[in-house]
Amino acid sequence: MDSKTAANMELLRGIYNGTGKEKVAFTSVPPRTCNTIEGIGDYTLSDNPVSDWIPKEIERYREWTDLAEKMSDATVPSASMMTCTHIFATAFGSKVHLQPGNYTPFAMPFLDSVEEAAKLEVPDIWKSPTLYRIFEYGDILRKELGNDVPLGPPDFQTGFDIACLIVDKQELFCAMMQDETKDAVKTLTEKCTQLLINFLRELRKEFPTVHPCHCPTSWAPPEMGPWFSNDECGSLSPELFEEFCLPEMIELSEAFGGFGMHCCARAEHQFGLFNKIPNFYAFNRVPDRVSGLGYDPLLEHFSPDTAPVFVLGTTDEVAEKLLAKAPDGFRFIFCRRGVSLD
Repeated sequence: MDSKTAANMELLRGIYNGTGKEKVAFTSVPPRTCNTIEGIGDYTLSDNPVSDWIPKEIERYREWTDLAEKMSDATVPSASMMTCTHIFATAFGSKVHLQPGNYTPFAMPFLDSVEEAAKLEVPDIWKSPTLYRIFEYGDILRKELGNDVPLGPPDFQTGFDIACLIVDKQELFCAMMQDETKDAVKTLTEKCTQLLINFLRELRKEFPTVHPCHCPTSWAPPEMGPWFSNDECGSLSPELFEEFCLPEMIELSEAFGGFGMHCCARAEHQFGLFNKIPNFYAFNRVPDRVSGLGYDPLLEHFSPDTAPVFVLGTTDEVAEKLLAKAPDGFRFIFCRRGVSLD
């Protein structure tokens, strides 16, 4: 590992830990190449050997390292094991819908009711191709690039979000409102959470350099807690979120010593509850374009002394405006995506 990358890691680690002098950093990511190949699709779904996908990812990683050498920011390139959102639901039994060109595969519900979930067992990682192929893929990347290469994670959703892929969501949401079925929703979520915990423990044991931040694509210290997408929270009231989602997030944080989050939803009404997650250390959210408020609600709902690091995929212009409004004490990592040397 070159000295510049090592220095950038320490700078970012100091921001995450709150121990460094710097409170703000910028990172850059080149135009992303997708983890699918025309004709054979996604590496977790195909029957082709995962080695077929490796040359494309190595090419992307080399492009990123070349970019990082010439940028005066805190970029830390990583070789990506990124997937789409289907991997855990498919392990339970969901079929996968493939868009034209196999660009964004996603899991389809295969249960009509939450009561049917009682028959589901927590899948065996090593019998689930969408999961064990990630280990095969990462192992080849490591052999090609070296044991110290930073590895980017696959996509991680919370157990509740996975449950919403397994069961028809309309049925699941209705079941949450009925006393006789709400426990079945919780049981399914618990099974999804247990699979996450099992998978994460094995992934971290096998690949010590895998970092947690799957969205946006910006390096975070591997010793920090996992990073999960929680998007269904935007559809729930605070009361339902606290009953069905928050207990799982607390469990995940306690299992791994911290919790990072990506959220695509309009979920400002949940921000106060997010603060109940122990060691909620990092937050990426999509700006609120409907209200026009953008990222401003982050500054209203969190206080500088207790807020997580805001890790945002945005432009320099938006970052400058946000920094001008932010009181002292907030910490930011801005990820500039699709960057070329031009």
